[in-house]
Amino acid sequence: MTDVLTQPRPIRLKGRSFLALALTPELPFEDWLVRLDDLAARSAGFFLRRPVVLDVEGLEIDRAELRELVSQLNARNVRVMGIEGARSSILGADMPPAMTDGRPTADIEAPATDIASATDKAETSEPVSKAAVAAPISVAPAQAMPMATPSIVVTRPVRSGQSVFFPEGDVTIIGSVASGAEVVAGGSVHIYGPLRGRVMAGTTGNGAARIFCRKLEAELIAIDGFYKTADDMEPELRGKAVQIWLEGETIKAATLG
Repeated sequence: MTDVLTQPRPIRLKGRSFLALALTPELPFEDWLVRLDDLAARSAGFFLRRPVVLDVEGLEIDRAELRELVSQLNARNVRVMGIEGARSSILGADMPPAMTDGRPTADIEAPATDIASATDKAETSEPVSKAAVAAPISVAPAQAMPMATPSIVVTRPVRSGQSVFFPEGDVTIIGSVASGAEVVAGGSVHIYGPLRGRVMAGTTGNGAARIFCRKLEAELIAIDGFYKTADDMEPELRGKAVQIWLEGETIKAATLG
């Protein structure tokens, strides 16, 4: 009998980009972990199901200190998928791998529904544990203008568990952002409805970005990495139409109109 020799089926390799939240710890780690615990306590579920990259560039630490930090984060259910900026001498086989050349963005999960091809760079997601997947958020590009900041328009409310992600520019929501929902933009965020979830503007280093909403009831707001949770916001602004901006390292807010 003659054996028929065939080429084995090749393994299929694909490039893939995943979004992660970058944490930049500060020394002493004990004090930084206290602040992290405070954030997690005031914004329930903030780190839930979020992959995290630990950026330790510029920190003078040894392998034992890095291992202890990763262990402390694991104990808080903060899943470290990689370490950026660490010297090779302090990394070990029992620690997350080294990562480089990360794109400055913020985290979302894999989209559960298709988005219009005209806005492939915008992503929405909803946990697959839901009994039924909600209809996709309709996203339409804003009218293009020469040299204008890129922007998208979301024409439906953002429901709990959903995320809208657009690092290239501004995001406009025609409707509300529910508690447990998230909007992440490289530029400013405009919400023509109640803001009850989380909004992060200026995520690619744009400190001039602003947040506008018709009714402020947010769980968390952030601009260029500086944030306020619901407990930090001025009580007199709750329920009001407001604009939010960054002065230095301080988030400011004022009513509109």
